[in-house]
Amino acid sequence: MELSMFAKGIVLGLSIAAPVGSIGVLCIRRTLSKGMLNGFVSGLGTATADALYGCIAAFGVTAVSAFLLEQQFYLRLLGGAFLLYLGCSTFFSVPAETTGTTGNKGLAGAYVSAFCLTVTNPMTILSFAAIFAGLGIGTTGGNYVLAGMLVFGVFVGSLLWWLFLSGMVNMLRTSLDQRSMGWINRLSGACIAGFGLWSLFNC
Repeated sequence: MELSMFAKGIVLGLSIAAPVGSIGVLCIRRTLSKGMLNGFVSGLGTATADALYGCIAAFGVTAVSAFLLEQQFYLRLLGGAFLLYLGCSTFFSVPAETTGTTGNKGLAGAYVSAFCLTVTNPMTILSFAAIFAGLGIGTTGGNYVLAGMLVFGVFVGSLLWWLFLSGMVNMLRTSLDQRSMGWINRLSGACIAGFGLWSLFNC
């Protein structure tokens, strides 16, 4: 039963992570400009935030979830402003002279920024709450072992997606010149800034 719930969690994690949003664009851009590890670590930050919200929903921490939903205006405002800043910074950034080089600098910043961007979207907790309610988990009488396996599966599934995405994008790095990277910076910056404006307008 636990393995079955873990497998369901992996599928859910893949389903939640796969749609390309602001974090997906950010992961792709960071992989292209800084290497696979930087892109994957950005995805790790997102997977951690998803697991955190999954825990809150699965274990019925109603006080925390209610507080987050009450503060969603400020969280969206903060997240939108951060996305707008990242988008503008990316748009105007100068590409590295060589895209084939990799480095481990800025990994902590990549993780924290992706985590913060994901956690400032409190509507994620509603998705988990709905999913867990449909599976009969997340109430005070629920099976917390199964809930834990499901959350862990979501985390693993999300990680698998970010590993796949960063790995595939990393294969394209050596074929891109500086001019191409400049266009990618402008396009990804505009997309990220667009997500930020959308978040601000929907506060």
